[in-house]
Amino acid sequence: MSAFLPSPGPRYRALLQLLRTAEALWNASRVFFARWDLSPSQFNILNLLCGRPGGCTQSELSRSLIMHRSNVTGLVDRLEADGLVKRTDDPADRRAVRAEVTALGRKRHAAGAPVVNAVLQDVAKKLSAIDSQVLKRALDAVQ
Repeated sequence: MSAFLPSPGPRYRALLQLLRTAEALWNASRVFFARWDLSPSQFNILNLLCGRPGGCTQSELSRSLIMHRSNVTGLVDRLEADGLVKRTDDPADRRAVRAEVTALGRKRHAAGAPVVNAVLQDVAKKLSAIDSQVLKRALDAVQ
């Protein structure tokens, strides 16, 4: 029996590169958001809540962020402790609680959003329009 496995091929190498890229982006975003004393996930929650005047239930946040509800609970707990988010009872469902962004949360989000958008634009311009379309189709196929 050979000690070497056959080469996994270009599809496997492409998926590994996708995972490496995702990890690199995540690690860079953790450092990036630290200047506002936020994690990337906390910023994502503020970003979602700033766009929804009535706030969201934690289930809605969980679905939007593709994250388990227990993780959302911890993130909202920390945001609430920092005064960036408040919880309110959901008038439509007595069992549900809504998370809403506070004035301080809006201010923190407003400080970061333009910088985030500029960085995303800078990263995106490294891909041509055609490369972006090809990448999106490939990622859609993988998903």
